[in-house]
This record gives sequence, structure tokens and C-alpha cells, in this order.
Amino acid sequence: MTLRLSMPWREARAPVLQRKHAAGRSKADAGAGDARASGRARRREQEAGLKRANFGDGSGLPTLLLLPQLLILLFFFFIPSLRALMQSVLLSDPFGTTVQFVWFDNFKTLFASSEYRQSIAVTFWFTVAQNVLTLGSALVLAFATDRILRGRSIYRTIILLPYAIAPAIAGILWAFLFNPAVGPLAQMLHGFGIAWDPNLNPTDALILVTLAASWKHICYDYIFLVVGLLAVPVSLMEAAAVDGAGPIRRFVSIALPMLGPTIFFLTVINFIYGFFETFAIIDAVTKGGPAGATNILVYKVFVDGFVNLDLGSSAAQSVLLMSFALICTLLQFRYFDRKVNYGV
Repeated sequence: MTLRLSMPWREARAPVLQRKHAAGRSKADAGAGDARASGRARRREQEAGLKRANFGDGSGLPTLLLLPQLLILLFFFFIPSLRALMQSVLLSDPFGTTVQFVWFDNFKTLFASSEYRQSIAVTFWFTVAQNVLTLGSALVLAFATDRILRGRSIYRTIILLPYAIAPAIAGILWAFLFNPAVGPLAQMLHGFGIAWDPNLNPTDALILVTLAASWKHICYDYIFLVVGLLAVPVSLMEAAAVDGAGPIRRFVSIALPMLGPTIFFLTVINFIYGFFETFAIIDAVTKGGPAGATNILVYKVFVDGFVNLDLGSSAAQSVLLMSFALICTLLQFRYFDRKVNYGV
């Protein structure tokens, strides 16, 4: 016989306590779920390298911070680009008193000109040559300084010094070194039996401006490549060294593939540099000669527009130059970016 004690007050409160306990568990589970979700979101943002900035509810501060850059783009890029596009379909006299709308006659005249086609070919070979020479030299220097244990910062400082020199000064320096009459390097070439004369030989002139442009831009590529080498995991290099791989083998097989994104970026930047930023070097060294051998597109825009005062043709050339640079950049992203490995 079992004796059961009945407690009405406990039995009456049991369902209420159970409901409160269940509600508390559900809230705790929901809070834990939200915490886990927010934690996963934060981890995803950290893994993606994102940083969240909070400027408040209004957009006044972000607009104010962006305003200087937007004004620079407006007055030094968008307005001149629009003006050049408008001028490219006009024909005017040197003083701008008579203006005639000629549609695309300026472009047709350019493509029918053998001088302009030669300038396109010279620009292409000059840009490709300086790109290869600049990137190759920067890779060798980055690898060499990465192997130095003592005085590494001194070597890096010496390599970076040419970047502080103005392009015109760099061009004058190289023009003096390879001057066929008084240049020490030109005299050395003459001593080896090489008839070096960039004032008369078109090939010598193109080599000279390519060397000067590459020397001026090696420092830029070197900075990025050195930083890229610092990001290569040391554990991989040490594991390869334990397996018997030498320094060159480790650099070619491990470091170089991981530098793929950096090399691709520098290739694009070097093409843009060759198209637009070598004007001062060409003007200081050869002025486009001899016989138009170094008359690249950006220098021809200057000569036709500001020397010959053919404003319509110069504007059309600037539009075509921008189009060529854009096409080259898009082709590089289309065919070379897919071969770059962005994973570590």
C-alpha cells in the first residue's frame, strides 16, 4: 500500500513554472544563437579583411572627406576629358577664331597617316620593353636584398633613391652618360667597337629612352615586390630548405607564384606608366627623334597640339591614347588575371 501526499499549491504552480522555464530556455537559446550568428559574421568579415567604419546617421562627414578627391577628379580629369572629346570632332585655326564641326575626320586623318601608325608601333615596343626590363630588374633586386642579412636597410635605401629624382633630371642624366661625344658609358661602348650614337641611330635612341624610363621606374616595382616577399610564409621557405631546395629554387617555386597578384598589378601599372608618364624623359633625351624613332603617342600629342597648334588632331590623339590604354588594361584583366593565384 502506497501513501501519496497531495500538495495542491505545488501542482497548481507546476505548469506556470514549466512555462516560465521553457520561455527562459527559448530566450537563452535565441540569445546564444544570435551571439553565434554575430560571431560568425564577425569572423567572416575578419577573414575577408573588411573593416567597418561608422560615421553616424548622416552622410555629411563622408561627403566632406571625399570632397577634395572628387574636386581634383572633376577639374583635372572629367572636365579635361570632356573638353578633349568635344575638341576631337572640331577643326579650328591655331588662334581658335574659326571652328568647324567635322565629325570623325580627325580620326580618319590620323589612321591614314603613316607617321601616326609609326608612333603607335614605337609606343607599343617601347612600353613592352620597359615593362619587361623594369619588372625583371626589380625582381632580381628584391631577391638579392632579401638574401642580405647585414645592412639590408642601407641597400634598400640606395635602390629607392632614383624614385626621388624628377623624370626630366633622370633623362638628362642618361643623355649625358650615353652622349657619343663626352658620355663615359658611350666612350666605353666605343672602346668595345660599338658605334653608339643615339643622335643618328634610331635603334640606339629607342634603347636609350627605354633604359632611362626603366631605371626611373624600377624603384616603384621594387617597393611592392619587397613587401610581397615579406608576406611569403617563412614556414614554407624553411620546409623547402629542409627538403634540399636552394635559394633560387625556393624563390622560383614558392615565392614567385605567391607574388602573382603583385606582379599582375605592377604589369598593369607599368603599361600605364609607359603610355602616359614618360613624356619628360622623351623630351629631355631625344625630343622624339631621330626621324620619329622615339616619338611615342603621348609626346606626339604634345607636339601636334602645343608646337604645331593642330588642336583637333591633338585632341583626337589624346582620346585614342586613352582608348588604347583602356583596351590594354582590359585585355590584361581578361586574359592574365585568371592565371593569377590569389590564395596563400
